[in-house]
Amino acid sequence: QVQLEESGGGLVQAGGALRLACAASERTLRRYHIAWFRQSPGKEREFVASLSWNGNDKFYANSVKGRFTISRDLAKNMVYLLMDNLKPEDTAVYYCSADLYGSITPDYWGQGTQVTVSS
Repeated sequence: QVQLEESGGGLVQAGGALRLACAASERTLRRYHIAWFRQSPGKEREFVASLSWNGNDKFYANSVKGRFTISRDLAKNMVYLLMDNLKPEDTAVYYCSADLYGSITPDYWGQGTQVTVSS
């Protein structure tokens, strides 16, 4: 059973920063690709960033490249999404996901955490 739990969302002004965290078991982090997605009201869920199971490969959506950084800390069983220079259009519910093969439709999801960026 893969369980994911996000934290770290909140309200921030444009230009500010937030760090989201995704808690998972060590087994999950060592076997599964972890990805962050987001969904804004009235929009489809979209890919944000991903990290391969071995931590070697990272991918970002063009809209966040250069501003967001995905990383992990195996000692703490955490995957992080550091979001810098936030924009109002980054406002969304952010979800952590896990998939064995790095699918764009991951098998496992967290409950989500709200990020609101005010202008």
